[in-house]
Amino acid sequence: MFTGLIEDIGTVQSVKMGRQSMELTILSEKIVDGVQIGDSISVNGVCLTVTVFNKEYFTVDVMPETVKASTIRLLKPGMPVNLERAMSANGRFGGHFVSGHIDGTGTIVKKEKKENAVYYVIKLDEGLSAYCIPKGSVAIDGTSLTIFELAGDLLTVSLIPLTHQDTVLGRKNVGDFVNIETDMIGKYIVHHLTSSKGTQGISTSFLAEHGFY
Repeated sequence: MFTGLIEDIGTVQSVKMGRQSMELTILSEKIVDGVQIGDSISVNGVCLTVTVFNKEYFTVDVMPETVKASTIRLLKPGMPVNLERAMSANGRFGGHFVSGHIDGTGTIVKKEKKENAVYYVIKLDEGLSAYCIPKGSVAIDGTSLTIFELAGDLLTVSLIPLTHQDTVLGRKNVGDFVNIETDMIGKYIVHHLTSSKGTQGISTSFLAEHGFY
């Protein structure tokens, strides 16, 4: 479990490609401080497991499903990545619940500076907007952000100067891809209300039949 508050921007040291899988080695002295084999680290929003580490870097395996579903497949040596260690039970919880399980990707279609903020408009993969609401939370490349506007499959977020400087998103531009994780609680609610198990989903007729007018 993560908070979406990025701890460090690491650098991809090496990428070893399998037929459908990957092995990444990432430089970050801050992140490896206190790390153990088997620990979870969010890499651009993707929860990955530490398999090897020393005082300068850590290595993770990326399975085929993750390669296919995220932008991890686009990483090359020298590229920066957002990093966050799994949240500790005794720490402040300043972002929102982020699982590190990517729902899909998005494409930056507009980037605009407004006063001290930078606005990003991101075109979401089909179906992801159903789990988003204005003023709700979304994790973009692992960064916890607030949705300022939602128009169809276009989502708008705004970065304050600190977030723009200290996350990978601040370095991305129009045409770049990002990982999207929608709000965990919202996904459970939508699934429950639209599930065909037990009910046929929530509709006006369903509410009327159960005493709601």
